[in-house]
Amino acid sequence: MFYSAMKLSVGSSLKLAFRPWVEGLENVPAEGPAILASNHLSFSDSFFLPAVLDRKVTFIAKAEYFTSPGVKGKLTAAFFKGVGQLPVDRSGVRGAGEAAIRSGLEVLERGELFGIYPEGTRSPDGRLYRGKPGGLARVALRSGAPVLPVAMIDTEKIQPPGKVVPKLMRPGIRIGEPLDFSRYQGMDNDRFIQRAVTDEVMYAILKLSGQEYVDIYATAAKRQLAEAAKAEKAEKAEKAAEAARKERPEQGQAGQDRAGGGRAA
Repeated sequence: MFYSAMKLSVGSSLKLAFRPWVEGLENVPAEGPAILASNHLSFSDSFFLPAVLDRKVTFIAKAEYFTSPGVKGKLTAAFFKGVGQLPVDRSGVRGAGEAAIRSGLEVLERGELFGIYPEGTRSPDGRLYRGKPGGLARVALRSGAPVLPVAMIDTEKIQPPGKVVPKLMRPGIRIGEPLDFSRYQGMDNDRFIQRAVTDEVMYAILKLSGQEYVDIYATAAKRQLAEAAKAEKAEKAEKAAEAARKERPEQGQAGQDRAGGGRAA
């Protein structure tokens, strides 16, 4: 009931304000379990996709969104629950992965839609990064549910990381035909099969999105960007310090010259 009310209010508002265009809605089954595997460009992806679907879709979200203190924290938790997101504690990488898999399987066992981002985190620059094999592949192979590749278009332009107020423009959503991995049934623990399944899904997303593909994980790309920014900041600080060191002797010499001139007078 709460989800329906939240979807009606939030979903209707999003569609009215941003007018997202959608292709491939006919690929979403009217009933039964299915996995929506999407690229991840913006925080808002988890709201635009459910807004255009008639069925409930459940994503997983950081546990911090559900446990923050105070009135704001409670409102945030209520909002995330209302739009169909499940909390997952990501403090331990392995534990978080297992929790996400369990959550996904529970959603699919209820005959519902489960949304997942194979990249594992938002793209730092709008490009498509290598999919992480564990979560998506294991959920798909254990559940037997079809995987629908999804491409979010231009959502990173609406709300880039760190931007609070979104820009009013039309995002797009493309939903591809379902992928069937029943040929790999019972092989969910084989890491080569996990890689094959994930790569097939990522290739389907790539064809839908038209993004540039980067064959590294988005987490690694973010780490590289952070290190580059840190190095640039350190370089600027060193240049400023060097300029200050050069300026101080000149000021000292100028002071000595003035003192000497005064004595000579």
